[in-house]
Amino acid sequence: MRTVNAYAAPSATEPLVKTTITRRDLGPKDVEIDIAYAGICHSDIHTVRGEWGEIQYPQVVGHEIVGHVSAVGSDVTKHRVGDRVGVGCMVNSCGECEQCVAGQEQYCLKGNIQTYAGVDPADGSITQGGYSEAVVVNEDFVLRVPESLDIEKVAPLLCAGITLYSPLHHWGAGPGKKVAVVGLGGLGHMGVKIAAALGAEVTVLSQTTAKEQDSLRFGAVAHHATKDPETFERLRGSFDLIINTVSAKIPLASYLGLLKVDGALVNVGAPSEPLEVPVFSLIGARRTFAGSNIGGIAETQEMLDFCAEHGILPETELISADRINEAYERVLSSDVRYRFVIDTATLA
Repeated sequence: MRTVNAYAAPSATEPLVKTTITRRDLGPKDVEIDIAYAGICHSDIHTVRGEWGEIQYPQVVGHEIVGHVSAVGSDVTKHRVGDRVGVGCMVNSCGECEQCVAGQEQYCLKGNIQTYAGVDPADGSITQGGYSEAVVVNEDFVLRVPESLDIEKVAPLLCAGITLYSPLHHWGAGPGKKVAVVGLGGLGHMGVKIAAALGAEVTVLSQTTAKEQDSLRFGAVAHHATKDPETFERLRGSFDLIINTVSAKIPLASYLGLLKVDGALVNVGAPSEPLEVPVFSLIGARRTFAGSNIGGIAETQEMLDFCAEHGILPETELISADRINEAYERVLSSDVRYRFVIDTATLA
């Protein structure tokens, strides 16, 4: 067992505090990683505040993890000590069901093991995440971080990056396709960069035009304000694919009306309130309303390699661990462009 420093939520209502946690001993197929950087995702905030269901406290969150391999188990073949590696939103799955065999571990029929707030099959403990100095993970869920990617910035690719890459890839974003990204936050800005690199014509739909210059810099050809009702009239029937990154209730009929025949509106944002689906908006043009999770391990590695090839990195602000609670408040007030990353060396 190894004891490491970490930041944990003691309850759903208290600020995160510095503490120590133990990491399990290496099993034959395990990799120990000294964490260098950990991204802050809005999901971390939802989880520790009990907004997505009850969890056990204290809880260390963080599922955007990068660092270096410090030790490997006796049967490990995929990674070596010193390798630059990453860990995303899951650390295990059943490995046997139809989805796991197909490389879609994110849709494991028995439920994949989340990087935090899950139950570790190795010892039955509650998984603890990346706001810590080290982690032990089964080698099959450890990803190779290409050398050309700036390790200080790469962590958000392990959630925000793959969350956008997977649906863009699945729904065929590429040359000749018109793609709209709803929201230009931590998720949305990655969607713009990736969709543009795939060759699609990208439009940003945001409440205002305040971030228009950022949209264009990231690769969009246009930016429209959704607070302006004329936007929905002017763009009616324009897009093959819309990716909605907003975790709030939106007028689905208006957004579905922006799709061409056979177009798809895909939700990656996770609003706490149910969305009402106007069926006639689907029937009238054979449109699809869908959802998408993260990607499997193979697809996540594909995404990292794609980002390395195209020089894609998230826009980040580096913070020390003692600023995590401040960062949470800034995320909630949309005062970040576009992703916070914790320098875990400051946990020492």
